[in-house]
Amino acid sequence: MTLSVVKSIINSPKLVRLSTAPLGFSGCHRWCVSLPNMSSKSIPFASLTISATSENAGKKEVVATEKAPAALGPYSQAIKANNLVFLSGVLGLIPETGKFVSDSVEDQTEQVLKNMGEILKASGTDYSSVVKTTIMLADLGDFKKVNEIYAKYFPAPSPARSTYQVAALPLNAKIEIECIATL
Repeated sequence: MTLSVVKSIINSPKLVRLSTAPLGFSGCHRWCVSLPNMSSKSIPFASLTISATSENAGKKEVVATEKAPAALGPYSQAIKANNLVFLSGVLGLIPETGKFVSDSVEDQTEQVLKNMGEILKASGTDYSSVVKTTIMLADLGDFKKVNEIYAKYFPAPSPARSTYQVAALPLNAKIEIECIATL
């Protein structure tokens, strides 16, 4: 698409900007253009993505910190890519010992979130930039206890979230949390 076509679409009075935030690429925004006189069977909107090229686009960078437990296998604590950071599942291990803080789900949840905070910090971001979390629990009966602790770290507006009970977690953990954050 030529620049003149893009400019005419952007300057159109029918243009509605759906998001002021980048969609993961530097300078990338989603725009929605209303198309008049369309039949009811037609798609009522056309979507246009505009992105500025960046020398970091498509590159990934490993994030590692000694202030959080090391990965237990062939994976990274986190990966930065396209203005996002993807944290691997985090356990409630004490970084210096590699042992669980305790057997309680409350203590493990608190430690998971502290460890997650250190990885986010090493990534150049923090809890306020988290847009999605996934919580895996050994027992979904712990949901309420976990929510009380989780809410201290993620006040409103909270990130999107999924929570699952799983058959087992690494090292017989009670909880594991992974997340995605913006940079």
